[in-house]
Amino acid sequence: MPTDMELFGGTMMSPVVDPYSVYRRLRREQPVICVEGLLGRDHLVTRYDDVIDVLKQPALFSSRANARAAGLVMGRTILEMDGREHIRHRTLITPFFAPSALRAGVEDMIAATVHDLIDRFAADGRADLVPQFTFIFPMQVIAHIIGIPIDDYAAFHHWAVDLLRIGDDPEKGFAAAALIVDYLRPVLEQRRVEPTSGLLSALLHTDVDGHQLTDEEVLSFIRLLLPAGAETTYRLVGSALFALLTHTDQLEEVRADRSLLDAAIEETLRWEAPVQYVSRETTAPATVAGFDIPAGELVSVALGSANRDERRFEDPDRFDLHRRSDDHVAFGLGPHFCAGSHLARAEARIALAALLDRLPNLRLDPDHRPQVVGLAFRSPDRLPVLFDR
Repeated sequence: MPTDMELFGGTMMSPVVDPYSVYRRLRREQPVICVEGLLGRDHLVTRYDDVIDVLKQPALFSSRANARAAGLVMGRTILEMDGREHIRHRTLITPFFAPSALRAGVEDMIAATVHDLIDRFAADGRADLVPQFTFIFPMQVIAHIIGIPIDDYAAFHHWAVDLLRIGDDPEKGFAAAALIVDYLRPVLEQRRVEPTSGLLSALLHTDVDGHQLTDEEVLSFIRLLLPAGAETTYRLVGSALFALLTHTDQLEEVRADRSLLDAAIEETLRWEAPVQYVSRETTAPATVAGFDIPAGELVSVALGSANRDERRFEDPDRFDLHRRSDDHVAFGLGPHFCAGSHLARAEARIALAALLDRLPNLRLDPDHRPQVVGLAFRSPDRLPVLFDR
């Protein structure tokens, strides 16, 4: 039984550059394969239709699988909840990420944040858009929505990233969880006494099943929302920039017609899903693509593979903003469909438009060759660019 790293040819020190050639072979030869991960035996599902089937059956494929990794550092969150419990807790946060909430000042805040960052390098004629832009602003946005004052957004985002990588580096994951809790406890105490309009105050002062959430329950929500809100968006924006900057004909189309931005974002979500896997656990014996899976086993659906399944998408490895790609599964499916999908799309649209407006003749620096890397999470690690001052 191969390990996940052996399957994809990567190591902790050598990030995976191209998992898609492996997915292509698996979809053809072994659409469900058993691999050995840090959490034990796992069944990797790679075909689009099979991924859809798993995500559409939450009673058979339970989200409680997420307690095995994310739950260790985040506590009990909606990620691992099923049924009515999941609905009751998800309802607490949904209003803050609905389109109506984004129109009520949040989009203006996103634009102000984005332009403030661009101001810092617009006169330089060059920048690395990952550390100077994409990595920073999504954390600022999610912290604003939650209502958390943060002095060092980059450091906070690094903590959030370490939380999500608990499976790769448990020591860093636990250390990040402790740092975030130490930072947040005084904020919780203040918000209990002096509530604001942010999500944190709502969590502290709303009843669930007749009782208020405990501090630990609130902290679990925040430990989930901070990395989820920052990580997905930073990777989406980075990969969208990479796609356009490496497909200059389509970049010129978007420059000439900004209404194509939404199509570029959807195609990016299909072509390079920021989050590549969703974990489930079988509650009873199950069969996927003719492969029998016992009860109590981990099942990982490969969103990135499903989004490049040639049975669903023609020439799937090609980035094409003119294809119909709104049936991708980058945000999941079913009860656990990403609650922040509207926010991520709004941030990407505003950020990309601002960069194109503010940085004339934006192009890749020819002295560097950026790549999209990663296995569980994918995006470019660097984006050195040039532009006219």
